[in-house]
Amino acid sequence: MATQFPDDFKCPISLEIMSDPVILPSGHTFDRPNIQRWLDAGHRTCPLTKLPLPEHPSLIPNHALRSLISNYTLPSPTQLHHHQQQEQQRRHSQPQTLISTLTSINSTLESMLDSLDQLNRLSKRDSAFRAKLTESGAVAAVLKCVDSDEPSLQEKALTLLLNVSLDDDNKVGLVAEGAIARIVAVLQGGSPNSRAVAATMLTSLAVVEVNKATIGSYPYAIRALVSLLRDGKGREKKEAATALYAICSFPDNRRRAVECGAVSILIRIADSGLERAVEVLGLLAKCKDGREEMQRFSGCVRILVRVLENGSSRGVQYALLTLNSLCHFSEKMCMEARKEGVLAICVSLVEDDNEKIRKNASYLIQVLNHSII
Repeated sequence: MATQFPDDFKCPISLEIMSDPVILPSGHTFDRPNIQRWLDAGHRTCPLTKLPLPEHPSLIPNHALRSLISNYTLPSPTQLHHHQQQEQQRRHSQPQTLISTLTSINSTLESMLDSLDQLNRLSKRDSAFRAKLTESGAVAAVLKCVDSDEPSLQEKALTLLLNVSLDDDNKVGLVAEGAIARIVAVLQGGSPNSRAVAATMLTSLAVVEVNKATIGSYPYAIRALVSLLRDGKGREKKEAATALYAICSFPDNRRRAVECGAVSILIRIADSGLERAVEVLGLLAKCKDGREEMQRFSGCVRILVRVLENGSSRGVQYALLTLNSLCHFSEKMCMEARKEGVLAICVSLVEDDNEKIRKNASYLIQVLNHSII
């Protein structure tokens, strides 16, 4: 009997299992190399919906799906048959039994954890089960578990909500049911693992445009992410930066992030090697307040130059984008960029294979040369 990966794991362009799934502004997920080639070819529509995309569409890593793919293993035929029987029985049963365990005052912690484990296993690969879960009113019960002081219960409940949010139809519904308040509370006082999942949850919710505005305007949401960026460890910092990137693609949220002190923290983290911080800086440099904060940070240009010299293709792209914004509006930053050798670096980058790098490098050369005149 042939075994197959779930179709959700396959890129709609290549129909192959995705190794680096990313989300387009349209809300659909593609493997990064395939969608990047589509965009580099000049297309500015979603390959699936044909709806128009922004001139510089953001590609948000789909960490939840990537984790599901990496943890998925194909069973043997015997295991598959047994697994299919179990899954069929579970799917035909109503999730209400498992949910009632979460709401009952007589339930033990162990039974609640077991129920969440089962719900997580069923929901992470089955969109039909996720739909049944939301229709059953389960979200309210799971949100109450997120309020728990028990770290393991809180983390498993957040993971379940993250699974539910994989479907775009559920993203607005989760916000309407009060998910943001719980997520922010976890960002402020949860365990390290729970804080990382909470940040990933915000990234998932922010795929929907209206949620970006709602999250940004929610008291302490962006401030909590900035605090996690400053005080968290490796995974927490990375997830916080990814969430800020998703949220700050909405222009009003850039000023809010700057007001929360994000710029200096992002620059320091970029200097330590987290390139996702450079991506956020590229967005914040599009607003006046963000540029002014970067100009005040001694050594900002030098740090961006190090990314140009040693960073990945994506890191170089966003370092150029940030420098373009800074130098376009400030003669002082132009002088500093020339002093740090940016002009020579850009000359070498105009031959790069990446179209966006070539374009940004060419534009920065024009800006720097124009400032000399």
